[in-house]
Amino acid sequence: MTSVHTSARGRDEPTVAGAPKPGGSGGPPKPPERPIAWSMLSRALSVPLTLGLVCFLPAVIAAQPGGEVRDTAYWLQLVLTCYAGARLATMILSTRRRLLQGVFWMFVYIAMGVAPFAQVVIGQTPTPMVGPREDLVTAVAMVLVGCAAYDLGALLASRRPLRRRTPSARGRGGPAVAHPLRLRLLVLLAFTASAFYVLKLGGPAVFFASRQEINETVAASGVAAEGSNVGSAFLKGFGQVPALLALLLYTRRLATSYRARRRPSTVLVWVALVALNLLVNNPVSNARYWFLTVVVAFVFAAFPSSAAVYRTVLTAGVVGALVLFPYADRFRYEEGSQRAVQSSSVFDPLVTKDYDQMVMFANTISWVGTRGHTYGRQLAGSGLFFVPRAVWSGKPEDTGVRVGQWMGLRMTNLSAPLWTEFWVDFGATGMIGGMALIGYASARTDRRYALAVTRAGPGPGSVLAIAAPLIAGYTFILLRGPLLQAAGKLAIAALCLAAISTFRERRAGRRR
Repeated sequence: MTSVHTSARGRDEPTVAGAPKPGGSGGPPKPPERPIAWSMLSRALSVPLTLGLVCFLPAVIAAQPGGEVRDTAYWLQLVLTCYAGARLATMILSTRRRLLQGVFWMFVYIAMGVAPFAQVVIGQTPTPMVGPREDLVTAVAMVLVGCAAYDLGALLASRRPLRRRTPSARGRGGPAVAHPLRLRLLVLLAFTASAFYVLKLGGPAVFFASRQEINETVAASGVAAEGSNVGSAFLKGFGQVPALLALLLYTRRLATSYRARRRPSTVLVWVALVALNLLVNNPVSNARYWFLTVVVAFVFAAFPSSAAVYRTVLTAGVVGALVLFPYADRFRYEEGSQRAVQSSSVFDPLVTKDYDQMVMFANTISWVGTRGHTYGRQLAGSGLFFVPRAVWSGKPEDTGVRVGQWMGLRMTNLSAPLWTEFWVDFGATGMIGGMALIGYASARTDRRYALAVTRAGPGPGSVLAIAAPLIAGYTFILLRGPLLQAAGKLAIAALCLAAISTFRERRAGRRR
């Protein structure tokens, strides 16, 4: 059973049944004491940070011109913003790193809280709302209920003890670690698949042109059949994901293993992987959400046990989402077709670009109201993303695309937040249950990750220590949706990690 051990640093740390207590005889070295200066700084920042997220920023938005309408949607959106701000502040100030939960609340605070609140106040939305105002009220209320269900799932996960895998006498049954030979094969796959990806698109130059040109080149390459994106999804996925995973695994080895840093071969492979990722995963030719995934995963792989880095990422993420992210699509379009940036207020980008999640939830509620729920069909289409439409003629399209077509829009590259995907299939009950399961899984993964990055963890080859940061970064894409677009790269990453994993504990020890 797991008990809670209160360390000298004043924080609660999970312990596992049968595991030696920190600092005890025969146990792992006792972690260093937390610096007193950082403890004082954390306490000093707690009040202004919480007030800033929960009170100051919502108050500034409420004071913007156009905020005369104070209906139910306004007050519910304000409650949601303050609730998400309070939970995000809790994640930032927590003594334990909660990667998945922290990223979840950062997304909710910005995309489902601050941005929609600014839209309600200013009276402008990125995408037109075709249904009645009551559908927006329902959307905000359901997001709020979904967040509460997520918290409930996380609370239930915290009450259930963790059970560590006990290796058998033959060394089997321990935590998943990367098999040395399979890791080398993954590196070989990364270079081979990325080289094919680059050559198929006509060479490296196109990767530094624009995202629009990349998409046009992929469409003209012949890998995608008419009406199906499966071929292009596999081309991009295998061209990018193995390269990123190999870089993350080698980065963790260099960051946590002194022996690895002394091996020239390991350092040279890492340098080559960095160059490869700068080509296929650069911010010029890739979607901003994917590049954000790359950055978040790399930072947490390079600094797996740094609480300061964790807090900095969450705090800087809020600032970056408000100030930088709306302007980060300057490379999306070719020269001459790029949209001019016009802004008279720092909050204008929140109502004119990108953040259409809440209004799209309202439009989806209106769409479902005219045709009914799909009872698992949309989620099945996302789970079976790899099936071509030539084989499955009735394969569902992206939820955002279907709603956009129903709305009569020409541009149907619209978001479908995770709440929406559950709502389309199963309504309020399915959405509450789905969000509770996600909260439960997130909290359990965060606790496992906290054990994986400690000195008592499985070492430099820990698969979970790579999978958790990758999922944390990819959470932005999963929450933004649609799931059908997001499923491909996630499945490729899971396949690669499963292929290189082994459960032989003693092999991890030899790689330290």
